[in-house]
Amino acid sequence: MKFVDQIRIYAKAGDGGRGGCSFRREKYIPNGGPDGGNGGNGGSVILKADSDTSSLVALYFEPLIKAKPGGRGQSNDCTGRSADDLLVRVPIGTLVYELPTPKAHDPLEIPDEDSLPEPTEKKRIDPRQLQAIFDLSEDGQEVCLCQGGHGGRGNATYKSSTNRAPRQFTEGEPGQEGWFLLELQSIAFAGLVGFPNAGKSTLLNAISAARPKVASYPFTTLHPHIGVVEVGNYERVTVADIPGLIDGAHDNRGLGHEFLRHILRCQHLLFVLDLAGCDGRDPVTDLEILRKELRLYDPLLAEKPWTILANKTDLPEAEENLAVLRNRFPRQTILPVAVGMGQGVDDIKKLLAQLAENDK
Repeated sequence: MKFVDQIRIYAKAGDGGRGGCSFRREKYIPNGGPDGGNGGNGGSVILKADSDTSSLVALYFEPLIKAKPGGRGQSNDCTGRSADDLLVRVPIGTLVYELPTPKAHDPLEIPDEDSLPEPTEKKRIDPRQLQAIFDLSEDGQEVCLCQGGHGGRGNATYKSSTNRAPRQFTEGEPGQEGWFLLELQSIAFAGLVGFPNAGKSTLLNAISAARPKVASYPFTTLHPHIGVVEVGNYERVTVADIPGLIDGAHDNRGLGHEFLRHILRCQHLLFVLDLAGCDGRDPVTDLEILRKELRLYDPLLAEKPWTILANKTDLPEAEENLAVLRNRFPRQTILPVAVGMGQGVDDIKKLLAQLAENDK
């Protein structure tokens, strides 16, 4: 299934129903008077955070959301039927931004598909330039994206001692509408950060039931995966596998901004390094580049607590690089592991348990 973590949508709440204009007409009851009821309320567009939803892919195929309008007022003082709210389920961690209308159109008319912006990753917006209006960070949380319009008044409400046969009524209020940007930021206790082929997906496979793709070529992981790790005492923590970053990621090189946003919600960062330098890389330089890219993307990322997972220590080239790494970062926790060989998996779980305990 396609993974979508940013989408532009157009939402339109239902308009309120028109008030009724009628008069009572029954046998033996002359001059029955006005009996037009009020119109029904239009349906609202509601966003709900759902733990069973992992992507915005449903909105990718239906970016135009429209709630139903309220019914018109009826005779015999019958109020029109109010429309049901339209519930749209989104993943936990979805941020909502309001966008300016990209194309002028009648505010009471839904634009056609030709006026919709391209709902794909080809035209991405940097949400750091916008102000979020909603943050759906908890399971079951609901927010009203567009409020439905109130129904209009029927002519029965205008009856008075001086206005015995009113013909006035009002149209229903228009429902709110607008263009919005929905952005998914994965919520996890810890995030695995590293260059391609550092072993992040293999590590997540080893410590959780998540099964991201593992292969011997770069950028195997094309979207974040979140695994649940059992850390003992019936406690669990979530770990996110962030797709590989490269030098210049903060300028949107490689996967760039598409997945740097998923690190923002992680409480702890675990830097996974290829200590053997299998691709001709220097692990110390890799760590410095990763730290720089996170800082340039968002200075708050540099303030998050972090730990080094020195992977592939089973290879002969790793011993020398481990000594250099410890000399370069003497105060930082460095955990030597060889996840591909099953070495250090329990140590990683103990580390996560300790981090979770310290956060209590």
